[in-house]
Amino acid sequence: MIKSNKVILPLIVFLSVVICTSKNSYSQERRKIRISNATLSYSALPLVAAREWKLFQEQGLEVEIILMRSAAAVAALVSGDLDYQSGIGPASVSATLSGVDSRALWSSTNRITYWLMAKPEYKSLQDLKGKKIGVQSIGGGFWLQTMIVLDRLGVDPDKSKLQMRVIGDEPTILQALLASNIDAAVITFASAAVAKRAGLRSLANTADLKVPYQGVGVCTRSDRIANSPDLMMRLVKGMIEGVVFIQDPRNKREVMEILRKHLRLSTDQDAETSYNALRTVSSLDVAPDPEAWRNIQKYVARVTPKVAQLDINQIINVSFVKTLEENGFLPEARKKLGM
Repeated sequence: MIKSNKVILPLIVFLSVVICTSKNSYSQERRKIRISNATLSYSALPLVAAREWKLFQEQGLEVEIILMRSAAAVAALVSGDLDYQSGIGPASVSATLSGVDSRALWSSTNRITYWLMAKPEYKSLQDLKGKKIGVQSIGGGFWLQTMIVLDRLGVDPDKSKLQMRVIGDEPTILQALLASNIDAAVITFASAAVAKRAGLRSLANTADLKVPYQGVGVCTRSDRIANSPDLMMRLVKGMIEGVVFIQDPRNKREVMEILRKHLRLSTDQDAETSYNALRTVSSLDVAPDPEAWRNIQKYVARVTPKVAQLDINQIINVSFVKTLEENGFLPEARKKLGM
């Protein structure tokens, strides 16, 4: 019996070490995953939410979000200094044109919910002819949404001789609008609320525009996908949990607090407005949509003609979302929200 214990005890110790090592090896994969984002708007909040509420940690991951313009992010993706790039379609298209074999994996935003705001004296879309429209960059995500909105409203920027002015991020665009340095801009609900209080005029609410669209999502290099499929799967799961957290009305206070913190909102009214807009744009239909991507391609090709030659199916990867549909993860997420 004593001899038997001498054998069993070391075996138990050995198994304990193996179990602990295995747990540590999983936690070692919690190394900081670096994701870039050009700007923090409410459409990027599912990513922020998953990080802030430690939903990534539940998947064995730790995520660092780095504010970085698309061009710099593409270079960092190529060099390996960046693991993933988050942004609107043009960012992924830009990466592909730069020679990066990358794929878009996920997108939680499939609607444009903005206001077209203008100076008080402009009473209709016709009054915008020849006027200055503020954007963040030509060919970027903010510009893309502006172009889509104008197109859906029947405004041809060329025929109307609109002057697209590169101003900066949205807070800077709002300040330029308030200071009359530009004549109009397509801005978020929260910024539009500030503009309305200052007496500016709303020319259109874009929330009801029926247009194939996908906003902020995540792309990465194909070799990363091939080498770390489990890592990718856990990342997408964490982001989906971020959407679920946002959509659950019981979390309203926490969601409003993070909106207030990251969007620098000064009033409860603006936080409430952003919260409602965030829940409107955040969707569990997260698979990259080829039709929406072709729509993005159409507009970006106006600035970069080479984009028209790209095969959209070579830019997107729907396999991870498809797996989550088939294994019940996404259906269960919808069930949590009563969908």
